[in-house]
Amino acid sequence: MTIAGTLSLLSVLDWAALALLVSSWFLLGLRIEHPSKAHPSVSIIMADYRREWMRQLITRQPRIFDATLLNALRQGTSFFASTCIIAIGGLLAVIGNTERLQNVAAEFALAQDALFLWQLKLLVVVLLLTHAFLKFVWSNRLFGYCAVVMAAVPNEVDDPLAVPRALQAAEINIRAALNFNRGLRSIYYGLGALAWLIGPWALLGASALVSYLVWQREFSSLPRKILSENIPGKEV
Repeated sequence: MTIAGTLSLLSVLDWAALALLVSSWFLLGLRIEHPSKAHPSVSIIMADYRREWMRQLITRQPRIFDATLLNALRQGTSFFASTCIIAIGGLLAVIGNTERLQNVAAEFALAQDALFLWQLKLLVVVLLLTHAFLKFVWSNRLFGYCAVVMAAVPNEVDDPLAVPRALQAAEINIRAALNFNRGLRSIYYGLGALAWLIGPWALLGASALVSYLVWQREFSSLPRKILSENIPGKEV
């Protein structure tokens, strides 16, 4: 069956559910990264803490704690990148194993055409996980850049390059965290996209649920309330 023929098997409700998934993923990410000043997201609040971290770096001797913390952040990106690769490989193996999909379809009394739809639906999950993998890899690279810039911060507090370089390290660190968070959101929505195998209504419900969870954690969670107290140089 051709791609056009496969797409024609999707109902209007399928397209609506897919549109909700993609638009929620994109628009919620945009809102998290560009919130109102009156009610910033956890990601934006943490950016101020990261800047303060690098200011404290200037006077902290030795800087073993900072190196350990940065190494832990890089390990997190490596773990999720590896997890994405394993998941992508598994999904591609399932998509390519037509015989096994046929057996699954037979158990659910599905038509032959449903096999192509299942492959298409799994491909959406693969695309989201691939996006997540790329973001985790770039985040890991940026944390590496941050480590180099941190090492270039002069030990002398009075050195005119101390503060500028520390702030450079902070901005790179913030970009690394931003990409890490984008990768996590792609995983969340990738898991939600698996509900499409059950049907469009399941995808609609999963998209709404994932969106609520992501929004709640960024804008109205207990950790956000804690972090919003005594923000370096700001009040929320």
